[in-house]
Amino acid sequence: MMIYKKQFILFCVALGILGAMASCSQPRYKKSASGVVVSLDQQTKSDAATVKLEVISDEIIRVSATPENTFPNRESLIVIPQENKTAFTVEEKGAFITLKTARIQAQVSLSDGKVEFYDLHGHSILKEADGRSKSFTPIEADGYHGYSFQQIFDSPEDEAFYGLGQHQSDEWNYKSKNEELYQYNTKVSVPFVVSNKNYGLLWDNYSLTRFGNAEEYGQMSQFKLYNSKGEEGGLSAKYITALGEVFTEQDEAEIDYENLETIQRFPDNFPFANAEIVWEGEIEAPETGLYHFKLYYAGYTKVQIGGKEVVKERWRTAWNPNTYKFTVELKAGERVPVKLDWKPDGGISYISLKALSPRSETEQSKLALWSEMGQHMDYYFIHGDNMDKIISGYRHLTGKATILPRWAYGFWQSRERYKTQDEIVETLAEFRKRHIPIDNIVQDWSYWEEDQWGSHEFDVSRFPDPQKMMNDIHGMNAHCMISVWPKFYCNTHHYKALDAKGYIYQQAVKDSVKDWIGPGYVGSFYDPYSQEARDLFWEQMKNNIYKYGMDAWWMDASEPDILSNSSLEYRKKLSTPTAIGSSTEYLNTYALMNADAIYEGQRSVDPNKRVFLLTRSGFAGLQRYATATWSGDIGTRWKI
Repeated sequence: MMIYKKQFILFCVALGILGAMASCSQPRYKKSASGVVVSLDQQTKSDAATVKLEVISDEIIRVSATPENTFPNRESLIVIPQENKTAFTVEEKGAFITLKTARIQAQVSLSDGKVEFYDLHGHSILKEADGRSKSFTPIEADGYHGYSFQQIFDSPEDEAFYGLGQHQSDEWNYKSKNEELYQYNTKVSVPFVVSNKNYGLLWDNYSLTRFGNAEEYGQMSQFKLYNSKGEEGGLSAKYITALGEVFTEQDEAEIDYENLETIQRFPDNFPFANAEIVWEGEIEAPETGLYHFKLYYAGYTKVQIGGKEVVKERWRTAWNPNTYKFTVELKAGERVPVKLDWKPDGGISYISLKALSPRSETEQSKLALWSEMGQHMDYYFIHGDNMDKIISGYRHLTGKATILPRWAYGFWQSRERYKTQDEIVETLAEFRKRHIPIDNIVQDWSYWEEDQWGSHEFDVSRFPDPQKMMNDIHGMNAHCMISVWPKFYCNTHHYKALDAKGYIYQQAVKDSVKDWIGPGYVGSFYDPYSQEARDLFWEQMKNNIYKYGMDAWWMDASEPDILSNSSLEYRKKLSTPTAIGSSTEYLNTYALMNADAIYEGQRSVDPNKRVFLLTRSGFAGLQRYATATWSGDIGTRWKI
């Protein structure tokens, strides 16, 4: 019996050795026609299990990573189809795989999947950081599954980062800074960054993204707060009416009135017109370091911390707030005076002050990107000897900028709408009479009947003959651009046609969200993520506006701005689900898909006429649709 037991044990040991040998003999990487795929041993479920490198050109390499063993079949919205004819080699050396083109090389670790990019002389250009440079967290939104993830790269002290779109907060070089990428009127987010170290990084993700610190800004309650009497618990908030009388005074542990939901926390019946609110007291930091503050403001705002004016008076229109960021060095346990002086400058206005806890200078200076939702991590490394060549690589990936009509480069005349046909024609005639050059005159919104937003039909009482209007404009050797929103009132024929096919976002209608026109009307936006919806949207524009010979399109509110100043979470609800997934995953790409509808639509019926669009929001790839982005509804001050 003992002999059989020994034989069985030896047999099991032999099987174990053979299994281990078989495991070791399995290839940990696989070369493909376009690059290499590396399989990793995950230490935790939040680590990458598979990393893929693909050669796009001699100077562009795509890196993809997932905590799963395979990649989903995902079509990029921003990167056009690529024909890969670039020669490359793959070499295994020790614990690394090196992929080399005629201009650059990328090395990936077989143990942890970290990637480093070099020039042909072996000089490092960009390196994923030590430690957990990649991390994944499962997320579900609207029944769709994906991951939140972060990628961190090392960055030398003298590196500078430019790009990320348009963020009107007085920042140019984003080194050691934090920026949130989402779309908002005056804020245009593009997940592309250019370094002064001869590379650019295109982050192929469409959700809420954070550059720098991945954490959300925290409330002022993270500090110990003391009121103006020195009592702990909150800052003194004094509400002062236009007559200079104190309406109420209370302690507040949070200054968070930044959207339509949070402003409900203001004291009931406080008369905001020409009023002033002052938060004052002391803050005590829980730890020593550099705190990053974010001021979200409308109206007139000033901030003092430690007796210094850290924010000189800034102003924004009450209905369209802006963000301003600043840093303050604080010591743990030290009480520091703070004062926020705010004049709302409107019956409804917005204000908040939040902060990020300190991080080490080394961590804060790294190049880091976090995204809320995606199917897998995807970025493109673009090498170039100068920034112009890096931008050329960006166009290689996302599409060439089309040649615009020649007149679009000329002089424009625009105002907050011409209210009648006579007004726009007579204005242009006066320019010609005075010999003032003008190439384009703009017809802003509300040329339709009051309750017909989305009909694309001119109000005949004010615009009796649109064809004659266009003939008159063209007869004076000028062009006309017209405002078209992706918005539809429920009673319009266009809404009903789109809604019948499931192409309208439903939440605003279910919630009876009314706009600011007349008594307020209920409507919603169409879903441009459906090809059929885009086709129908263009068909409606063609049949009602383009037929008159309209020259260009002003695509307003393309963030989409379904309800101004709503919270980010409610904004997502208002525009979900899309035809291809949750708005959480596709938050930032509405303007891109909307531009696709108009550009491809017009080219399909008039291929020999150049297209031009002006849009209030944008994203990577917008340039391929003959589209320019304007600054949005900025504050009416020279200083922005």
